[in-house]
Amino acid sequence: MKPDYPVVETDVVVIGGGSAGAMAGIRARHVGPNQKVIVLEKGHAKYSGCIARGMDALNIVSIPGVSTPELYVESNSIACDGIMDEPVNYRMAERSYDVMKRLIDWDVCFPVDEDGNYDILQIHPKGKFCVTMKEPELKTILYKRMVESGVEIFNRTMAAEILIEDGRVSGVITLNVRTGEMMVIRSKTVILTAGGTARFGLPANGNMYGVYDFPGNTGDGYMLAYKAGAELSGFEHTLYYYITKDINAPLLYITMTRGAYLLNAFGERRDKDRPSVKSMCSEDFFNHSGPMRIKMDHLPEDKIREIEELLFTTERPVTERFHAGRDNDFRTGEIELWPTELYLCGGHGMTGVRINEKGETNIPGLYAAGDTSLCAKGHLSGAFVYGEICAENAVQYAQGINQAGQDDAGLDRFLNTRRSRMDQAANPIPIEEFEFKVRRIITDYLRPPKNAYKLKRLLWWTDRFRSELNSMVSVRDEHDLFKTYEVENIIECANLSAVASLERTESRWLPFHYRSDFPEKDDENWLKHIVLSQGHEPGQVKIEHRDILRMQTKGA
Repeated sequence: MKPDYPVVETDVVVIGGGSAGAMAGIRARHVGPNQKVIVLEKGHAKYSGCIARGMDALNIVSIPGVSTPELYVESNSIACDGIMDEPVNYRMAERSYDVMKRLIDWDVCFPVDEDGNYDILQIHPKGKFCVTMKEPELKTILYKRMVESGVEIFNRTMAAEILIEDGRVSGVITLNVRTGEMMVIRSKTVILTAGGTARFGLPANGNMYGVYDFPGNTGDGYMLAYKAGAELSGFEHTLYYYITKDINAPLLYITMTRGAYLLNAFGERRDKDRPSVKSMCSEDFFNHSGPMRIKMDHLPEDKIREIEELLFTTERPVTERFHAGRDNDFRTGEIELWPTELYLCGGHGMTGVRINEKGETNIPGLYAAGDTSLCAKGHLSGAFVYGEICAENAVQYAQGINQAGQDDAGLDRFLNTRRSRMDQAANPIPIEEFEFKVRRIITDYLRPPKNAYKLKRLLWWTDRFRSELNSMVSVRDEHDLFKTYEVENIIECANLSAVASLERTESRWLPFHYRSDFPEKDDENWLKHIVLSQGHEPGQVKIEHRDILRMQTKGA
């Protein structure tokens, strides 16, 4: 019988059209001009992902004569409290300058002084790696290059399941987020670039979509990989950030690297030791010294204008209207900072699908880059570099194999779930109310301080939520159907985070994994990864401990 959904064939499918996905699509077409490349994006790839428009810096660039990949590995290992696989991050730093030069060739603006030197900031514990960028159209530049390269883009399309046949990738099941139309893409390779779990904890103002990161990032990449059999790690690194209060907009590094003062609630300066977001969160958490605030009234006019130009053009044009509405005057007043909601992320944090230096997961044909992958604290540089690395290796892999058979069992499973959920119209709970409760419970029980009681309670709740999603939640139309898959991913990410947090019986990355029942860091027993994968029984999580991978010394 002919299926009632379209079936498309391709060589490479990229799930997520943000920074990593756009770069992966461009690079795949460049190194494999005869291969077909598809990019799937839940929003619209022109303005999607963490960087919906512009950017003020490329966070990690090892510029010859200024810094080295070796120094970056040393520095980032300090920032990660030692939980970092050195070869993966080394490869990212090693290729970072080449990526920056490629961006310059694409007319991305990196300002230079009269001597031709880049403005390089020190935001890491050691070395100067953060190169100032002044590009309000970064995402549109990437989108244009992607279109011109011949990538086929499916916007408003969510990947719902990766199909596996004979132990390797065979394709992807997708849903149109507006119409609910299902499509099957048969592909030799899949590159996961679907971001982290941004829509996870609940913002303080209760706005479910007013999160720090792209709100379409609901852990899809993590869960697609997990259900396909891939290994995950770092789920106990429950991150939150410090940004301008009540708006998703940066301020800290843009202002402090240009001389602004950082004050705590008691008027004490905290900018002298180059504070990180982690140290600010830690001081607020342990000393109850927040909220922090930025003060710029001592700066010369030209510096304030420089800050305003970056904030109001390159980063978020809406911030100019926001600050005016709050009567925030950069020349006389203070700008209040505030912690964000809880989220999971590979770029700013240390959560993700485990990869090697080739961007490969443990599943043949499956690759990961950007916030979905575990290149610890790789930021935008990690997204760009591993987007390219994954593309190069995916193309090479696809050239050497035939298309796998069709995963009929996976398709049948998905179709049965889809039919069952579309029969839930008479159930009493709207999906929006259900999501609100799920994320409130995540905030209640997963936000630090953690302890065994709270984490076990969260596991009780996630088990209950799984049942209620299928027995209590109303699915009125295809849009509700798509949101059930998003909320399911949020629930499962919370479950994995609670499992990993319960397993790591120490405190690390303070305050992001602070166990009040195990308040000390324990390098002797816990300087290692907690790796999660699917167990043999339904709902079972397999837990393994892995050593940190170190760089091999020359001559070894």
